[in-house]
Formats: sequence, structure tokens, C-alpha cells
Amino acid sequence: MGAGRKYMKSDKFYVATVASDAADVAEEYELGIEIDEFCTASNMDDENFKELDLSVRKKMKISHSHIFHAPFNELFPAAVDPLAIKLANKRFEQSFHLAGSYGIKRMVVHSGYVPVLYFKSWFQEKSVEFWQKFMSSKTDDFHIMIENVLEDEPYTLAKIIEGIKDKRVSACLDIGHAHCKSDVDLLEWIEVLGPFIGHVHLHNNDKTYDCHWSLGNGSMDMNKIMEALKKNSPENITFTVENQECRESIQWLDENGWLKK
Repeated sequence: MGAGRKYMKSDKFYVATVASDAADVAEEYELGIEIDEFCTASNMDDENFKELDLSVRKKMKISHSHIFHAPFNELFPAAVDPLAIKLANKRFEQSFHLAGSYGIKRMVVHSGYVPVLYFKSWFQEKSVEFWQKFMSSKTDDFHIMIENVLEDEPYTLAKIIEGIKDKRVSACLDIGHAHCKSDVDLLEWIEVLGPFIGHVHLHNNDKTYDCHWSLGNGSMDMNKIMEALKKNSPENITFTVENQECRESIQWLDENGWLKK
């Protein structure tokens, strides 16, 4: 940070705790943090939990705002097997209660879509059914954001969010996933999902692999993307930078004026 420079607290930008420098950068730039320690579901269980819980609570003390990223490995909300649906529900309920213990009211969940495995019509119908049932018992101030991962187009996720018909449910547009897993132009993703977006995951790649590179590295024009998000999405959307080290991306956002907008 430049000598004597003071950053204003940002309510829009977060850094994912998967970054080794997340706590330092969040404190320096006054950013929120997205808790990634429990993306692997077993980390919520007794044998793994205590050390991670202490780490999370320590990071939360230096940050003013927090989002919880739910686990996603082998969790399929639209599964054909009822036992798989029970497992997904159990882990998401566990996540809801853990997020609540931290005072966190916003949770990112993966859609669970797997190409070839699901017909899109089935996936859409069963996803709506799962998330409506899940949210039926949740408080009015609890929100989930459903993230695209392996989707090859934005239309199905848009239909799912629209079909759930719950103001507490929105989309988490992961631009890196959309860029490398889809042939649909990223600007079209933003236009289609725009009204439904509540949160955005920011990282760059070369379109061949989900590299999670810093924002200034890769084949995406990040300024163009940020402008499109500003034009097509609600004013209150939030952003999480998802890199192994996040300082370079936050510096890019700062230098390009986005932290101030």
C-alpha cells in the first residue's frame, strides 16, 4: 500500500480464504472474506474441525463482512439416487448451522451439474425442488447463491433461479468457470444471468483450464467484464477474488478504479 494511503471499507469486495495472503490483504484493503475452509465437507466433522474453526474465527476478527462457501465434493442436489439427495441435504444443513454459528447470513453453494450425467430438463426440475425445500425452513435473512461450475451455458441456471421464486436465492456467477467450460460468450452469460446475480467469483484463465489466475493474467478482458456486470446486474451484487494469492488481483482492481466504484 502506498505511504499514508487509507482505503475505505468495501462492502462489495471479498477475498477467498483459499488465498495464503487473504487475511493480510483483507485487513489492509478493508475487504470482506469468503470462508473456504469447509469446501471439503469432512472438514466440518469433529476430527478436522477444531483447528480450522480457530483459524476461521481469527480471520473473521480482521474483516467486517463474511460469506460462507458450502462444501461441494460429491454433493448433487439434483441426484437420481434419493440417498445422494439425502447426503447433499445433510451437508448443506450442516453448512447452514455452521454459518449461523459464525453469524454469516450468505452462503455460496455449487449447482452440482454434471454434463452427460443429467438431462438439463431433469436437472432444472429437481434443482428447483431441492432448493425450494431447503429454503422453506430458513430464516428470512438467510441467502444462498448458486454457483455455476461445469455448466456449458447460462440459461439453465437462470431458469432454476427463476423457478425457485425466492428472493433469498440468487446466482453466483463464476466467470472463470463460464470462460473455460462454455463456448457461450461471457458477455452473454452476464446478460442472461444478470437480473439473477447476487454474487460473482473473480479469477482469470486461458480458456483451456480452470487456472484461477490473477485478474490481469489470462484471456479475459476484465475491465470489459466488470463494465458488463455493472450494466446488467443489480447494484448490490458482491464480488470475491479467488486466487491462491490475492494481492495482485486486488491491486489490479484498485489500479483500475473498481474498488472505488
